Amino acid sequence: MNVVSEFLTDPRAANGAGPNLETSPMSDERTLKEARDQYFLDNGFGPDGGYSAAWVDFKLGSLPFPIPNSDPRRDAVRFHDLHHVLTGYTTDFAGELEISAWEIGAGCKRAWFAWQINLGGLAGGLFIAPRLTARAFARGLASGSLYGSDYESILTQTVGETRTQLRLDEAVPALGVRGAALLGIAGIVGLVWGLIQFMLLLPLVPFGLLAGRIKNAQRAKNAPSSSELPATSTR
Repeated sequence: MNVVSEFLTDPRAANGAGPNLETSPMSDERTLKEARDQYFLDNGFGPDGGYSAAWVDFKLGSLPFPIPNSDPRRDAVRFHDLHHVLTGYTTDFAGELEISAWEIGAGCKRAWFAWQINLGGLAGGLFIAPRLTARAFARGLASGSLYGSDYESILTQTVGETRTQLRLDEAVPALGVRGAALLGIAGIVGLVWGLIQFMLLLPLVPFGLLAGRIKNAQRAKNAPSSSELPATSTR
């Protein structure tokens, strides 16, 4: 369970998850840009959400695998972050399970990077938190997603009007027979794809270990020594 937890938690997060914006005061009146910037701040993602980074860590358990921050990944993550804001799902373990299932239900359109990551998350969610996953998937089936939209244009919309546009302010319907069948199919596809990814990554374990050692050494080198730390008051 620890491996899946670390795999699904957003690697950018400094503290796991920020406040649930769905219940934050006046969040519906914020523009999506304002809410997104607050989301970055709450989660420790940096001013631009890490979008400008050349490389990001893909984690298998505690092993980091640096991968290029490609344009398809950037495009998918931009909308994924807005979906966190709009749905209220956090960036911790449970929240990433939920939003994976929700995005599959709502549809990722031509964002192939989102499809492959979310299918793995949905499959993991069916094993670890089936009720949460099924509920989020049912909510997604009744919703729309922002994938395929003009990103800069939707940033000017308010959170409230966008939730209404995507039908996120409506009650979550029952999954039903059709929904259960779709969930089962998505789960099987996600499981198969997850196993393929695991087999592809397995030979890279030594490189992941080396990358982790290098990163830890750089952090230790850049950390201030005790003599450089500011003096603290004894009062």
